[in-house]
Amino acid sequence: MNSRKTPAFGPLIFFALAFGLSLYFVFAAIQGDYGLFRRAEIKAEQNKLARELSSLQNRVARMENLTKRLSDDYLDIDLLDERTRDALGYVRADEIVIR
Repeated sequence: MNSRKTPAFGPLIFFALAFGLSLYFVFAAIQGDYGLFRRAEIKAEQNKLARELSSLQNRVARMENLTKRLSDDYLDIDLLDERTRDALGYVRADEIVIR
């Protein structure tokens, strides 16, 4: 007697579907909008912006210092002399100008 069994496609379909979903979620975890690669990009951008912020804070502190030194309460004569020479092109008689 020759009895033929039909193959069971139920478990095969279940495992194929589970495998496909697993691949999708692994891909999304690595490549998706909230994946590992995007996280690395955000971290690099955060570091760049932190360096830029530090640079801008240094520039602001320098400008505040220069502004204070030229204010009415505190006048730095050397800085005033430097700014005047730069803006108006003044030169003392005992100086030599090299351009």
